[in-house]
Amino acid sequence: MTATGGPLEGRVAFITGAARGQGRAHAVRLAKDGADIIAIDRCAPVSDTITYPMPTSEDLAETVRQVEAAGRKALAREVDIRDLAGQQQVVADGIEQFGRLDIVVANAGVLSWGRLFEMSEEQWDTVIDVNLNGSWRTVRAAVPAMIEAGNGGSIIIVSSSAGTKATPGNAHYSASKHGLVALTNALAIEAGEFGIRVNSIHPYSIDTPMVEKEAMMELFGKFPTFIHSFSPFPYKPVSQEGMSSLQDFMTAEEVSDVVAWLASDASATISGSQIAVDRGTAKF
Repeated sequence: MTATGGPLEGRVAFITGAARGQGRAHAVRLAKDGADIIAIDRCAPVSDTITYPMPTSEDLAETVRQVEAAGRKALAREVDIRDLAGQQQVVADGIEQFGRLDIVVANAGVLSWGRLFEMSEEQWDTVIDVNLNGSWRTVRAAVPAMIEAGNGGSIIIVSSSAGTKATPGNAHYSASKHGLVALTNALAIEAGEFGIRVNSIHPYSIDTPMVEKEAMMELFGKFPTFIHSFSPFPYKPVSQEGMSSLQDFMTAEEVSDVVAWLASDASATISGSQIAVDRGTAKF
């Protein structure tokens, strides 16, 4: 059964890092809103410097299952976002299968911890190459195809709260996410004449394996002054109990609400913007 009548009915979304976490949540939410999904993930280790487990082939298959359960079609491939040719091929295959490409969610990324002057070249290079260079390769693979299709569209670049402020202990990650802001803003101008909108979102502390809470707490234990650069969550969403203190991280599905809005015509006037998805923590 195919879902009909959603705000993204008839559109196609390309999502990177889609095997689990935010990527899966975005894929499923856009499918529920009516989009068919092109999903990629590496599904293999990236580097010895990334210490949390990577997604698996089974994870990516589960994303496909959930998209199809939402009534939409999915094309999934195990592709590293550092592989430009691989991304170009999956985009071409997706357009051949679905007939168009309207939405890109450049979500894939990795994180590790350490002080800048102590980390290895591999640790630095891995995070920059995946998060920043890989996202550029996603844009490079997708935008020409979107222009050729002539339907305009929306590109959502997944940055981070670390893309707008200093985050000691993961400054290579912060540098990559700051770089995505520059990529977003320049691309919004360059692609705007083709009716393509480009915005970045800046989530804060989403409950996914990438966060590595134990590693983060270990770092703060060694360097307690660093914790002052990381805002606590002051509130939880309004409920029958009202507003109260909350230490829990946000869910990936909460971020997907914003992604779905940026992907839809409801945000037609928004381009070149940085959208904080952080319950206001950036203001503390």
